Amino acid sequence: MRNTAKITTAVLAAGALTLGLTACGSGKDAASDTSGPLIVAASPVPHAEILTFVKDNLAQKAGLDLEVKEFTDYVTPNTATEDGSVGANFFQTQPYLDDFNKKNGTHIVSVVDVHLEPLGLYSNKVGKAEQLKKGATVAIPNDTVNEGRALQLLAANGLITLKDGVGTAATPADITKNPKDLTFKELEAAQTPRSLEDVDAAVVNGNYAIEADLKPAEDALVLEAAKGNPNSNLLAVKEGQEDDPRVKKLAELLTSPEVKKFIEDKYAGSVLASF
Repeated sequence: MRNTAKITTAVLAAGALTLGLTACGSGKDAASDTSGPLIVAASPVPHAEILTFVKDNLAQKAGLDLEVKEFTDYVTPNTATEDGSVGANFFQTQPYLDDFNKKNGTHIVSVVDVHLEPLGLYSNKVGKAEQLKKGATVAIPNDTVNEGRALQLLAANGLITLKDGVGTAATPADITKNPKDLTFKELEAAQTPRSLEDVDAAVVNGNYAIEADLKPAEDALVLEAAKGNPNSNLLAVKEGQEDDPRVKKLAELLTSPEVKKFIEDKYAGSVLASF
């Protein structure tokens, strides 16, 4: 993407370990220097694509200097936001953010909900979920919230039954009924679409499905319902940066009619505007 810095997970992870969760350097960082560009960490698809649309079509008129940095994992965008390497991030849901803050002692807060990426079950072996054979292997994301979402999706479609009240904290240990004796392969979320050749089915996050040329609205055997779904993807900043005028401008642009139309036209139901 034009004017987008692609950063490898390995390099970013090394940087995060070096910096820890403290502000970097003795000068101004990306979060505190409101006179500079707003640097936003984002997953490549659809987050960076949406931000690039804003950058190329809306930001200049709104007086916003926007820089987009792509990240390929679900950890470094938050550590970079916490340590001030970037001023905001756009890649995660509120349940994931709450869990991340709790486990890592970070102080990141939501600014605005932007869109929903429905989680889906995909397979190269069967055309319907009920066609999964007894003992089939299903890949699921291994991070706390997305694993719980994956299991809730399977439960909602009758493939398993979960303990009451486990919500997005569900793990395979919370399965009370498994009539097909499904075996679960827990993988990093980004790896789930790549596992489709090796497993019978995989539950894949919407952004990773799109990156893998899957069309959630067409290819998923079962898909999360949008109505009442708490898993909208959001713009987030370190606590205390919510009133940064650059952040406020970006929040307005991300929830504008122009962005809603872009999402509808480009993703054709595979990504849904939350505003």
